[in-house]
Amino acid sequence: MEWQIDNNKPVYIQLVEQLKMKIISGEIELDSKLDSVRTLAAEAMVNPNTMQKALAELEREGFVYSKRTSGRFVTDNKELIEKERKNLVKENVKKTLDTLINLGYTNDEILSLVEEILREDNNE
Repeated sequence: MEWQIDNNKPVYIQLVEQLKMKIISGEIELDSKLDSVRTLAAEAMVNPNTMQKALAELEREGFVYSKRTSGRFVTDNKELIEKERKNLVKENVKKTLDTLINLGYTNDEILSLVEEILREDNNE
């Protein structure tokens, strides 16, 4: 797995966000077993305690669960995954809309831009 850690926010939050994205995108399959905390920490080049904190947060949110003697697994709750997927889309679209509005675009101009982009993408 690839990890991108920067200094913009706490590392464990970045790990939570990246693991969620890997789960939502299907890079990590639903109901699959996760590598050990030590292995994941080594891959991300972070302290195992930091990775443990991130995994505990994901478990609290329902994205992973523990089996007492078997390790951690990714949820198979497709509703949770779809809900989070939509939340991420809304969050990103909202940021983009805010930027376009700050640049002076009207709603009609924004809709025209979106249609134009979709047409271009479909022609590629």
